[in-house]
Amino acid sequence: MAKESVSRLLRVLVAGGGVAGQALAFWLTRGGHRVTVAERFPALRATGAQVDLRGQGIEAVRRMGLLDTVRGKLVDEAGVAFVGADGKARATIPANTSGRGRQTLTSEYEIMRGDLVRILHDAARDDTEYVFGRSVDGFEQDEHKVVAHFSDGSSGEFDLLVGADGQGSRIRRTVLPEAFDPYWRVGIHMAYWFVPRIASDSNIRDTYMAPGGRQIMRRSHNPTETQVYFVIREESGEASAIHRAPVEHQQEFWASRFRDAGWQTERFIEGMRTSPFFYSQEIAQVRTDTWSKGRVVLAGDAAHCTSPYSGMGVSGGLVGAHVLAGEINRHPGDLPTALANYDSVLRPFVNKIQGEVNPRLLRLGMPMTRRAIDAFQAATALACFLRVPGIAARLSKQDRGGNWQLPQDPAPISAS
Repeated sequence: MAKESVSRLLRVLVAGGGVAGQALAFWLTRGGHRVTVAERFPALRATGAQVDLRGQGIEAVRRMGLLDTVRGKLVDEAGVAFVGADGKARATIPANTSGRGRQTLTSEYEIMRGDLVRILHDAARDDTEYVFGRSVDGFEQDEHKVVAHFSDGSSGEFDLLVGADGQGSRIRRTVLPEAFDPYWRVGIHMAYWFVPRIASDSNIRDTYMAPGGRQIMRRSHNPTETQVYFVIREESGEASAIHRAPVEHQQEFWASRFRDAGWQTERFIEGMRTSPFFYSQEIAQVRTDTWSKGRVVLAGDAAHCTSPYSGMGVSGGLVGAHVLAGEINRHPGDLPTALANYDSVLRPFVNKIQGEVNPRLLRLGMPMTRRAIDAFQAATALACFLRVPGIAARLSKQDRGGNWQLPQDPAPISAS
């Protein structure tokens, strides 16, 4: 790729208007670039369940000047309780609100994904062009430009295409070798949706275990709605394929797997049918050796999805956007250097947060038999009685992500 004129601002197309895409638009426009965000949904996709910010992700939001705005939208979740079929807590792990050490299962910064996306969009929209209801279906590139082809038959010419289109990224398929499988699977599947809140739903996240490696979580995010999560250990072709099936088939799959699970299962399955939101996914990480090819680069979950169990998915997307935008803003006339630096700077952080997901521990937390469930709850109850989780969190010297430091703020364009 030839070195570009350092005086020319870049035309950047971001495919995907989620957390990473919005954060990229924020920082790139502040570098003076012309940014277009193409989102395949007809409007801002400000939906989704509860997410959290941890470690370097909190710092990334603070540097955007949005931390106070985020604080104003936080969900009140005081901790996690492991409950029996009668709904009574066998053990409770409270959130670490000391401001020191490591977050527990609940972060100090719990927020609905839709609220976070709206906050980021409000911060970026004045300087960004948004194209809704249109996806990037293909592209060609040479040493001077990339031509993107959109789902409505139109095309556009850009200096850089960013694939921020999520775990199932279409852009990633064109960057990686055809036979390469980027997914690191753990044999766990999850679905989540909303049901009406009832009086017994509290600000504690309830977790219930049923034999067969099944888990149900309930958490409430406002006075009228409760989130429901069904999670199952299953390594079958049917389970892997169901997430691509029509929604009614997905819902029947989950209902059939959980009908005899007990606790509030009947309520949750009934609420599934009328929920305004439903999502089913396989728990997986995206692991690749490269995040770019020529004038095309991957960001967020498209590049390095860490899975929900890392607790760093959203934080990873914010941090990655910060690093990528910073390198582009500092090297606008030398994209090969910018993209190589993006990889070398961010890779240690991604390796750290992905490596903290331990399949053996995940399986331990999803017992297959009633006896194993009882043993897990007894051990957890003893640890909570002795206050082990809280003490360990406060005394920890590092949160998830370790001691990796967020680089300097993405800077305005300067000579490369």
